[in-house]
Amino acid sequence: MEKRSNKYYLTLSLKEYANGETKPAKELGIEFGNHDEIFDIIERIKAKNLFDNESEAIQFALGLKLFGEMKLKHRKNPLFDELNEVFPVFMKKLKSL
Repeated sequence: MEKRSNKYYLTLSLKEYANGETKPAKELGIEFGNHDEIFDIIERIKAKNLFDNESEAIQFALGLKLFGEMKLKHRKNPLFDELNEVFPVFMKKLKSL
């Protein structure tokens, strides 16, 4: 039986290239699930004031939740071997702040 998860849709748009150009425009959208309520996680990360601004806190929370869910889903993949020991330690530290 598959675990229930929250369902999300994320849109990523390239606003401007490093050289200042805005074309060709690029955009992608993905559907994904996550066991956590990500908007709540974002608010908790923002409240911790760990970063210089709100945008960095949101970037961190989104990246962490997307990465963490993939690591959890594919925990037996050898790619994650080294992280399987340290990631839980990191998450406990983050939650304790």
